[in-house]
Amino acid sequence: MKNQFVGKISVGEVLSYVFLTIVLVFCILPLIFMLTAAFMDAKQIMSMPYTWIPSSKYFTTSTRTFFTNFQKAIVGNHGDNIFFRNLFNSLIVATVCAMTTVFLASLCGFGLAKYKFKGQKAVFMAIMSTMMIPFEAIMIPLYLVATKMKIINTIPGLIIPFLVSAFGVFQMRQYLITFPTEYLDAARVDGMGEFGIYSRIVLPNSTPVIATLAILSFRNQWDNLLWPLLCSQAEKMKTIPLYISKFAEEKQTDEGALMACALLASIPMFILFFSMSKYFLGGAAVYDSRKG
Repeated sequence: MKNQFVGKISVGEVLSYVFLTIVLVFCILPLIFMLTAAFMDAKQIMSMPYTWIPSSKYFTTSTRTFFTNFQKAIVGNHGDNIFFRNLFNSLIVATVCAMTTVFLASLCGFGLAKYKFKGQKAVFMAIMSTMMIPFEAIMIPLYLVATKMKIINTIPGLIIPFLVSAFGVFQMRQYLITFPTEYLDAARVDGMGEFGIYSRIVLPNSTPVIATLAILSFRNQWDNLLWPLLCSQAEKMKTIPLYISKFAEEKQTDEGALMACALLASIPMFILFFSMSKYFLGGAAVYDSRKG
């Protein structure tokens, strides 16, 4: 019986499972800490050793309720109630940037992958070279351009510089290179136009990479702090990373309210990821079958 078990699962597989389990624990531990700390007061959070379950005394104290930290996070230290406005700004910016990145990157990647034209490689290398330039090197010229365009403290000012990404073009091109050209030729024989081929054949069959690109683009803008810090001086035009940064700097902020603020800001990302997780699994299955 022992030999049969060893024959089914090798020592290397056991070590791989152990290693992956350890990595999983380290990945989810900060999330568990954020979740539990959001329901604690500052004293309990800073106590050593850390207690992972909120004290029952915290829930029964008359001056505090179960959602006190969340109330503080939403109201703000000065009672300005700007949280939902900043959250809405982040949702608009991240959603629009994700949609435009998917559309423009997939369109550009499709052209670079399936059409032959003079200077094709030069165009692709020029796009890829922009990935080597750090944002810090162009943010001041970009700010001056935005000032001239009078889009500072506006939603377009937060969106326009990130309508498309070079990484998105690269990701879509690499995926579409493997897309069967025979399908496209058959559609042309049937009289379908080029944009129809792109919208009715290429996009529906590129769901895994599109979902991946959408989530990455959404996350990049949801976490973007540097550009909104330059572009948004008005409180009502700030995004959620700026709100959290300011909330953490205030003297009145306690750790429990800060964890509640971080938890609330993480909810849209969790919803987006889990709602599109099946496409990741589908993409992994396709990749595995091709590899086999």
